[in-house]
Amino acid sequence: MAVPEAMMGNRRSFSVAFRRSRQAGDRTNLALLGITFLVVASVFALLFSITTGASDASVLDVIRNMTGSETALSARDRIIIFDIRLPRAILGFLIGGSLAVSGAVMQGLFRNPLADPGLVGVSSGAGLGAVVMIVLGGTIAAPLYLALGIYALPLAAFGGGLATTLLLYRVATSNGQTSVATMLLAGIALGALAGALTGVLIYMANDQQLRDLTFWGMGSLAGATWIKISAAGPIIILSFIALPFMARGLNAITLGEAAAFHMGVPVQRLKNIAIVTVAAATGASVAVSGGIGFVGIVVPHILRMVIGPDHRFLLPASALLGGSLLIFADVLARTIVAPAELPIGIITAAVGGPFFLWILLRQRSRLAL
Repeated sequence: MAVPEAMMGNRRSFSVAFRRSRQAGDRTNLALLGITFLVVASVFALLFSITTGASDASVLDVIRNMTGSETALSARDRIIIFDIRLPRAILGFLIGGSLAVSGAVMQGLFRNPLADPGLVGVSSGAGLGAVVMIVLGGTIAAPLYLALGIYALPLAAFGGGLATTLLLYRVATSNGQTSVATMLLAGIALGALAGALTGVLIYMANDQQLRDLTFWGMGSLAGATWIKISAAGPIIILSFIALPFMARGLNAITLGEAAAFHMGVPVQRLKNIAIVTVAAATGASVAVSGGIGFVGIVVPHILRMVIGPDHRFLLPASALLGGSLLIFADVLARTIVAPAELPIGIITAAVGGPFFLWILLRQRSRLAL
């Protein structure tokens, strides 16, 4: 009986320490205010996206048409807005939110702000899975492609992202401790390996497949359709649904895995859920948009500085801010060089690259890199 009593005593002491540390910098009211603001910003971003471009339709015209109170749009404007811009905006929001949430979860799991699906090779692994399905879907993978239908591409990307994430975690973790330096170096190696295999498959691709693969290099939302939303959307939404079940555990892990275990958190189960969630969200996103980098590192870091590290608020706020920022980036990408279109990956890299360097310089002394 002495051991359980000691464990209960440790659990209570860790719980008290965690509550005191959270209360010392409590930003609950600020976080709630921030989430409310982000909800409004998300609605504004959606309306701004679907009313920006060659069509003359205004926000009021679109709202009137959606509510059915007045047919204020011409047939041409309805096609542009509801068949082209609206699915593009919705898909952009889902992808931006999923990438930002994946970054927040990985940063919480690895306890380091430098973790990001794109930087540690998860996006490259997901891209490899999607390219395998595109190139080999008509040959050796044809039975699987026909069986899965429209879900073949996102599920293949999910498999590639999951395999990469599991391998990364296994390499970077030793004796229950995760080395950040090892994680980053292993991520670079895995990303390079996935890139090499992707290059081999692209070399094997025919002309039609090469046209399908052109957007992978820098990412794009140009091919957004309702079909793609129906394929990737359910997977991304399921990953969002898993967020509330991870928040408390990720908060506890900030004190260390041993402390989280003594607080009653099922650490290994949390790791499994987090890894599957990141792989699913990243894989589905990469499958329909290609590689869009730095969203997962920029968004959670900004929010952590503003509303604090509490994952109960950080995860939903990351989804909202990531989605809104990617919508605005997409609007910029399709208007800055109109009538041509700039790949959205260029926009996110131009902003995220300097931001990542700034984070690295701030963390330099602690990381001892």
